[in-house]
Formats: sequence, C-alpha cells, structure tokens
Amino acid sequence: MTHDPQLARLGLFDARVPRYTSYPTAPHFGTDIGAGTFIEWIEALPEHSAISLYIHVPFCRRLCWFCACRTQGTTTDEPVVAYVETLKTELALLRRHLPKGVTLSRLHWGGGTPTLLSPYLMRDLADAIFKVAPMAPDGEFSVEIDPNEIDDARLDALTASGMNRASIGVQDFDPLIQKAIGREQSYALTRDVAERIRARGVDSLNADILYGLPFQTGPRISDSVQKLLTLSPDRVALYGYAHVPWMSRRQQMIPSDEMPTPEERLSLFETARQLFLWDGYVEVGIDHFAKPGDGMAKALKAGTLRRNFQGYTDDSAPALIGLGASSISRFPQGFAQNASATAAHTKAIREGRFSTHKGHRFAGEDLLRARIIEALMCDFRVSRAELLAGFDTSPARIDALFHAAAAEFGDMVRVCEDGFTITDRARPLTRMIARAFDAYDSAKAKHSSAI
Repeated sequence: MTHDPQLARLGLFDARVPRYTSYPTAPHFGTDIGAGTFIEWIEALPEHSAISLYIHVPFCRRLCWFCACRTQGTTTDEPVVAYVETLKTELALLRRHLPKGVTLSRLHWGGGTPTLLSPYLMRDLADAIFKVAPMAPDGEFSVEIDPNEIDDARLDALTASGMNRASIGVQDFDPLIQKAIGREQSYALTRDVAERIRARGVDSLNADILYGLPFQTGPRISDSVQKLLTLSPDRVALYGYAHVPWMSRRQQMIPSDEMPTPEERLSLFETARQLFLWDGYVEVGIDHFAKPGDGMAKALKAGTLRRNFQGYTDDSAPALIGLGASSISRFPQGFAQNASATAAHTKAIREGRFSTHKGHRFAGEDLLRARIIEALMCDFRVSRAELLAGFDTSPARIDALFHAAAAEFGDMVRVCEDGFTITDRARPLTRMIARAFDAYDSAKAKHSSAI
C-alpha cells in the first residue's frame, strides 16, 4: 500500500503522542486534588441530573501480555469478594454526597475482567449501584466480557441486572499472534459467547480488535477482521497496540523483533478499515466503526459525539464518576483519580474516605483547548462559532491557535471563516495535529506511537 510521503515528512512514523481521552492527559495530573475536592465536585452536581458511572474491577485470572491496564492476577475468589465489599462501601460514600434525583445515563463495568465475578457478586454489586442511583429511562449498562471467563450463570446474572450492551475483547483471531501476546481465545469460543449474549436479548454488542501486533500481516489481519464481521458487532474499536514495555513489564514477554514497523502499522490499519467500510460500517473518529443505526453513528451525524476515558461515546452526561482502584472521574470543574494500587484504595475506603490522590482543576485555556482537541478527534474539524459562543475568548485568540497549527502542518489542514479542518489525507496525523493545541509539555510522558 502506497502512503502519502508527506505523512513521513511530518513525522507520523516517528512520533509518540497522547491518545487524548482527556485534556490535560493523566501524566499532568497533580497531587493538589484530594478527597475533599472530589466531594465538593460531587455535591455541586445538579439535582435530578444524569451522570455516567464507571466501575473498575482490576482482577484477571491470567494477565494478557499485551495489556497495559491497571490489573492484577488472582487464582482465588477471596480478593475479589473483598474488593466487591470495598466497592459497596465506596458506593455508600458516594450516595452520602450525591444530590437527590441523580440517575445513570451510562453504567460501565471495566477492568481487568469484571466477568470473573460470581453470579452472586454480580447481582450484589448491581443492587448496591442501583441503591445509589437508578438507570435513566434510556440508560445504557455495558460490561466488558472475556469469552474465556464467562458462563451461562454469569450471563444470566448480568442480563437480569440490566446489562443491555456487552463488549467483547477479540484482539486477533490468529493462533500465532494470540500465543505471542498471551491471549489465546478461539473464534469458535468468541462466536459462541456472542450468540449467547444475543440470545438473552442484549441490544448491542461491541468488539475490540488490535492492529500493530507481533507477526501481524495484511492477510492475517484481513482474516481476523472478516471473522469478526461474521459476528455482526454493532460497534468496533480498532485500536493500535501500544507497545510500552517500559510502562508495562508484562509486555517484555512479547517479541519486539516481530513487531510491525510504523509504516506497516498504517497499512494494517488501512486494510482493516477498508473491510469495515466495505461491510457498511460508519467510520467514527480515528479508530471506531459502527453500524448506521448504532447510537455512536447517530451521535457522529448529529455532531454530539464525545470522547472520554473509554474512548468515543454518545453519552452527553456532564460528569463521569469512576469508582474502584485507579479510576478517573471527570467533572465540569476538572479530573480526580483514585489511588492506583488496590491496597491503598481499599485502605482509604475502609477508613471512611475516598481514595482520591491526584487530579486537575481546569484553569486558563484548559476547557477551550480541550474542546478543540475533542472536536478534532471526533469530527476532524472545529467550529469557530462554537468556540466563540461557548468560551470566554476572542476571534484573535482563536485565529492565533488555528494559524499556529496550520504553520506546522501546512496544506494538511485548512483554516477558513468557519473554523479549522483536518483534510482527509491528513487523518492519520490527527493525534499529532491535536497535540499542536496542547499547552502542556508532552515530553514529560512517554506516549504510544502516533500510528
């Protein structure tokens, strides 16, 4: 596959940049945000408003080598049972401070492997959550499901508790690649789990697949994508594998000498992308695809697509509250992150306090720049009129920001009376172009490859 040579000249194949699921990004969070600020922001939420709630379950039966998430292995249920009790206590703390009438527009269980919970623990946790806040009438309850760690009893418990969207991690179906990344999961098993999920009336099915894995080639990723398409997922995340062995020691198990080059990564992405488009999926942002009737595709068309720590979302709630070790919350005022270590988080909760240990309070141009970056990541364009209407800024300041980025990327972007646009040929550069609007020093953190 032939690529635009200007992509290389602009540094696409060498750059490491943030994924911009937040602005500022987590490496810039400071320790001046603690439990008191977290409570203050919770209590400032409007009564009878809708919020999103994220529950982090950090445990896995086995640790996949490719994963860089905050997880820990366990072969017994004892730490899982104790952790659910901690979550229930944390939920009770939240209930104490949450304004009355709040409902959940989104509820998401992530990890780790939330499906390693027993059916009883699943129902117990869901009951504790809904005592704090019920689902909104059009709310969405999604769970990350590991096909290797699920059975009929647990699926029954989840659907009885209200799960109406399931997310299956696929990564790749090739046995050689699966062995190399420590995630062996057959197509037959994955298909069976997808069928059992749908048989229980779950409305929507998500799937994650990775490009940039060791031993991955065009024919191999094509085969994996075509197998995935037979499952007819409503929404697909085509993530670039982030090889960061300096951050995640388990990734040192992956053969670095078998990794595709950056140029090959772009070809792998394009191969998968074309297959999704040929099958009728709508391209959403830089790495998602959705069926035309899916809520994410509808949000893209309506101009209401947003981006948060789970990636792209059609959720319009003004606040996302994260519970569990390492979870991050976003409020209109800023970000708050829980203690990353499970032990430290548990200790704080048992002492009757939230474990918030760092975060960021929005100041200066944070919200303006955050919206520019989010709009570029979602829509590849930003409206000048929207910025002038929504932020305390001036046409001259917006022009200065736009033209500074245009000076760096030339004809790969367009500045006009309406705003700032990334051209179609420049879409692989989107994260780099977004970085041009980032006022923080990205050199302080080691980010993943730009492609």
